[in-house]
Amino acid sequence: MSILNRFATIIKANINELLDRAEDPAKMVDQYLIDLGDNLAKVKQETAGVMAEEKRCQRLVDDNKAEAARMEDLAKKALYAGNEGDARTFLAKKQQLEAKGEELQKAADAAKANADKMRQMHDKLVSDIEQLKARKESIKAKSAVAKTQNMVNEMTSGTDRAAGAIDAFNRMEAKVDKQLDTADSMAELNSAPADSAEALEAKYAGNTDAAVDDELAKLKAEMGL
Repeated sequence: MSILNRFATIIKANINELLDRAEDPAKMVDQYLIDLGDNLAKVKQETAGVMAEEKRCQRLVDDNKAEAARMEDLAKKALYAGNEGDARTFLAKKQQLEAKGEELQKAADAAKANADKMRQMHDKLVSDIEQLKARKESIKAKSAVAKTQNMVNEMTSGTDRAAGAIDAFNRMEAKVDKQLDTADSMAELNSAPADSAEALEAKYAGNTDAAVDDELAKLKAEMGL
């Protein structure tokens, strides 16, 4: 796995891991920034190494070009001196260096492409970290509001349950009252019926002496007393 792929995988894995265990976003955002800071340090170190490789490859290309140019100058000097054979030797060396230079240039181009990608990753990571730092307090504030809202919802739910309990008690009390009324009615129905004669007897109980007096007066009249 290349350096670029390796660090892309590390960063992605850390993000997914944080998202999976993000039970408390307020705490996770701090941990996320810490992890990204660690990744940034690694990316920065690797980026510096890739950039150094880019410079080394480019330096080899430049040195090879300089050496080829030097061979050409020596060939010219040999010709000026009338030494065509020496000039041929220098030109042959120049051609070898130019062939080598093509391979060195390919390596330098690849090194530059890797360095560009690493710089882009580094710059993107720095930008992401700065954005997250700017949003951190907002995320924490929203998390606090969410916790408060959950608490209010739980309190409201508790109040609803209390109201439901009161309604249940009212229904039970009404049911008991109905049972008592039914029991009183049954007791009234089960009692013996009243004696009407006894009621009338009580009505006239106070007139017994008057009836006796009348009977006595009648008896005296009959006897001529």
